[in-house]
Amino acid sequence: MNRYKAALLLLTTTFFWGVTFTVVKQSVESVDVFVFLAQRFIIAFALILPIGLYKGKRLDGATIIRGCVMGVFLFGAYAFQTVALLYTSASNTGFLTGLNVVIVPILAALILKHRVSVAVKLAVVLSVMGLLLLCGNGSWQLNRGDVLAAVCAVCVSLHLIYTGEFVRRSDFYWLTVVQLGIVALLSYVVALARGKEVMIWYPHLLVPLLVCSIIATVFAFLVQTSMQRYISHTNTALIFCTEPVFAALYAWLILNERLGVYGYVGAACIFAGMVISILPEKNQKLRAPDNMAIVE
Repeated sequence: MNRYKAALLLLTTTFFWGVTFTVVKQSVESVDVFVFLAQRFIIAFALILPIGLYKGKRLDGATIIRGCVMGVFLFGAYAFQTVALLYTSASNTGFLTGLNVVIVPILAALILKHRVSVAVKLAVVLSVMGLLLLCGNGSWQLNRGDVLAAVCAVCVSLHLIYTGEFVRRSDFYWLTVVQLGIVALLSYVVALARGKEVMIWYPHLLVPLLVCSIIATVFAFLVQTSMQRYISHTNTALIFCTEPVFAALYAWLILNERLGVYGYVGAACIFAGMVISILPEKNQKLRAPDNMAIVE
């Protein structure tokens, strides 16, 4: 496997992440958000569990606890993101979720006492400008979905930070199994608490569920982990920055979503901030999370 093939596989994964914003938005228009999430992650858990049993090492209590912590943040990310799609566009949700690339180093500075670079500070300024233009059309009037998508970005960032810490001390396969199981469990519990029936067959959701659970979850986790052995963290992060672009393009093709002049300028500012935030400083090697990922 050479780095060009690895980059192509990662780009393919990112494309499917972008596509699923529209797929999920269409799906939750006809079924409860948490029913959809429960079914998606029950399928993903059922598929990843045999892989964990075959490839994983010893499962201990510490790994279970760490996987549960990661699962809670991952559930928050998917829950806020999916509910956000009920109230805002797939394009907005994609770009706002992508803000995690900027938020990660800021939260890492607060939690892990990492230094905030000049590049990150510039990225924050660009991202705030982009947020103002993309979601508020030049004003601070954000809708409910935009706010939820921004909260999703914070949950994604916390998930990335703690995964980066935990994956060095626990088996990756079992961490993945546990956290996907927790997302499935929490989604199931919330759906039941809302009086929704989870184990019900929706024929029209077959393709969306298969795409989201197999390709955007199980396949994405495995490709991301294995391919980063052949490509640098910098290139990986740059590839992942294309996710909101794919999200906007697919939403434009399928849902006929249009951002408008302010929206396109705002999206460009956010994208620029995402790229700048992961560029290494002069004479300093980039330190990116080993498991940099965008939720979808």
